[in-house]
Amino acid sequence: MAREFQRGHKAKISDLTAGTDLYVGVQISGPGLTFDISCFGLDADERLSDDRYFIFFNQPKSPEDSIQLLGPQAGDTESFRVTLDQIPSQIQKLSFTATIDGDGQMSQIAPGYVRIVAGGEEVARYSFDGGEFTTERAVMLGDFYLKDVWRFAAVGQGFDGGLDALLKNFGGEVAEEEPAPAPDAPAQTQAPAFAPPPQAPAPQAPAPPPPAPTFGAPAPAPDPAPPAPPAPAPSVHTAPTIAGTTPPGAPPGVPPQAPAPTSPQMFTPPGAGPQTFTPPGAPGVFPGQGQPFGGATALAPVPPEANVRVVLTKYAEAPVGDRWTEQNPQLVRATLSKGAPILAKQGSMVAYQGDIDFAHKGSGLLGKLTGALTGQGMSLMRCSGDGEVFLADEASRVFVIRLQGEQLYTSAQGVLAFDEALDTEVRRIEGAGLPGGGLFSMLFSGTGAVVVKTRGVPVVIPVGPATYVDGNAVIAWSAGAQAVTTAALRLRRSGYARQASEAVNLQFRGAPGNFVVVQPFEV
Repeated sequence: MAREFQRGHKAKISDLTAGTDLYVGVQISGPGLTFDISCFGLDADERLSDDRYFIFFNQPKSPEDSIQLLGPQAGDTESFRVTLDQIPSQIQKLSFTATIDGDGQMSQIAPGYVRIVAGGEEVARYSFDGGEFTTERAVMLGDFYLKDVWRFAAVGQGFDGGLDALLKNFGGEVAEEEPAPAPDAPAQTQAPAFAPPPQAPAPQAPAPPPPAPTFGAPAPAPDPAPPAPPAPAPSVHTAPTIAGTTPPGAPPGVPPQAPAPTSPQMFTPPGAGPQTFTPPGAPGVFPGQGQPFGGATALAPVPPEANVRVVLTKYAEAPVGDRWTEQNPQLVRATLSKGAPILAKQGSMVAYQGDIDFAHKGSGLLGKLTGALTGQGMSLMRCSGDGEVFLADEASRVFVIRLQGEQLYTSAQGVLAFDEALDTEVRRIEGAGLPGGGLFSMLFSGTGAVVVKTRGVPVVIPVGPATYVDGNAVIAWSAGAQAVTTAALRLRRSGYARQASEAVNLQFRGAPGNFVVVQPFEV
């Protein structure tokens, strides 16, 4: 059974198959689109230092035949034969790419895949579709790379330029068009023995429309094959509203519009609901004391002569709302019931009421999270029982984000607490190279709440064709936004007065409606 990969997943080839004679098939299509599918043989610096290892329609094989272009086979748009044990030592990576020949963009493609077949059996598959891209005209689909042993990585990273831009990215030079290969090198038309048996070609599906915006009213789908990407309407980039902030582009004084509750990818903005706290600049007076935990009654009116009580009344505990209540901009209260624990950063409890148990050592999911996040200096505790827990962290601002069957990425250092019922996956952003360990992200999905913390009032930025954020300033981003780091995205140290070395930026790319949350603070 083939192993399913998602973008960013990696595995050793030896864990997929014991063979070294591999078939790589690519299926990609779109209405009115023509594709060039190529393989770049790169050196240890990920450069095309020997152009004989650029395998494409005008150069169908490498000198020793370790990489061969086979043409359409077994229902695949294009296919390759790769013999790993014959690849010369100077070739450290094979990057399989697809570019659009002519007008069009990758957001118009139908669902496709790149797959690996060994001994006639499919052992790995990475599926993708147009919803993962916007204006890109070239995409790196998957890599074979040598790191002690050969490995496979599902990449799915796009470029706005075409084949020329991709060639320049790998250090190659764009030459004049060469004549077609001589007739004495006929193209192979029969599938090799190691390839999968022929199969009926997949019906070409119509191009999926760009995904509906995450916030606000959905934007109309564009024409199937526009010659150039249309300028997005303002509503497409409507960003979520964090309490105390205004989305970019909104006129001052206009309250943020609540997101449509029926969108399957909708992100509930922090502070939404009846527990939204007072924004900056408003009087710092909270509602009258409601029914607190334990059945006590609200505070009675205070006579003017009771000066201490008068001063403290405006800081009274906020009335109980739902499970999570933002007590003030720096404090959140979780109302617990038996069988529904939460996970919180160790040391974040500042007060509690009722019968609450705190487990500072966990196993299973808790243990994995704690271990994986050690490089970021974060560990978790489980809070369970029946009562209330008040959480804070060094007076950072806190925001409750409620998910309803949705997904959200957060940085590891930006998480204060979350419902244990949420599905949680820890992922490392490769190549970050941050001090003290790599940059980790946490992917939350399901139904529940995540409490994030920021230094200062954050800003929600719509993700455009190229959005760059300091790796220490990013707090959260939508699941549809791709975060990558490369050497090209590292800025000079002169741009960061307090840095003794180069700072690390993240590049975010995604369809309209994706966003990234940035705090006004970086290490």
